Amino acid sequence: MRLLLAEDDETLVAGLKPLLERAGYAVDVATDGVFAQLSAEAIDYDLVILDLGLPRRNGVDVLRQWRDARRAMPVVVLTARDTWQEKVEVLNAGADDYVCKPFHSEELLARIAAVLKRSAARRTPGPLTRGPLRLDEATQSAALDGGAPIELSSIEFRLLRCFMLHAGQVLSQQRLNEHLYDHATDHDSNVIEAHITRLRRKIGRDWIQTRRGQGYVFDTPEAP
Repeated sequence: MRLLLAEDDETLVAGLKPLLERAGYAVDVATDGVFAQLSAEAIDYDLVILDLGLPRRNGVDVLRQWRDARRAMPVVVLTARDTWQEKVEVLNAGADDYVCKPFHSEELLARIAAVLKRSAARRTPGPLTRGPLRLDEATQSAALDGGAPIELSSIEFRLLRCFMLHAGQVLSQQRLNEHLYDHATDHDSNVIEAHITRLRRKIGRDWIQTRRGQGYVFDTPEAP
């Protein structure tokens, strides 16, 4: 999953970016409102973490611009103020959730995970599930039919989570690349295919179907 962190506090970014990456997200950073607005208009982010006090253009104005332009990606707002008036303002502007500074990293990660699940129409709490397959985001491991945990590499975890949140949809290689990698990561055209091959070996190849010329579809295998 690919996130945009729109925050100008260098100290906060230095702590948050590696935290989010360890949680399995690819993270781009925007340090002012204009760059944040343009970035999320050009790239299909899975979620945006948006600070309200950005230079050049404040977060509320950026958020309103996205929603006016029908950009529907989930947005979690960071704010140093916790008045009810500001909370109402950001929610009315189109925020999916908000976190007041200072905050615990576990709270932010939990809110991000909950918003992503809601945006994918999965409103049940806890691990992601699809049929007998379960993905535990806390341990970044999978399990089939309640069996032993299946260890996943960081990229395999990101890939499986992306598939499970978009189950039944055709995902092109380009779209997978955009969801899995940040701007700074180099990757060639064979990387996604190689990771999918390894993921199939771990969970079973029938979970991920190849659509020639289109991409891949993830769904529960049909019973024999």
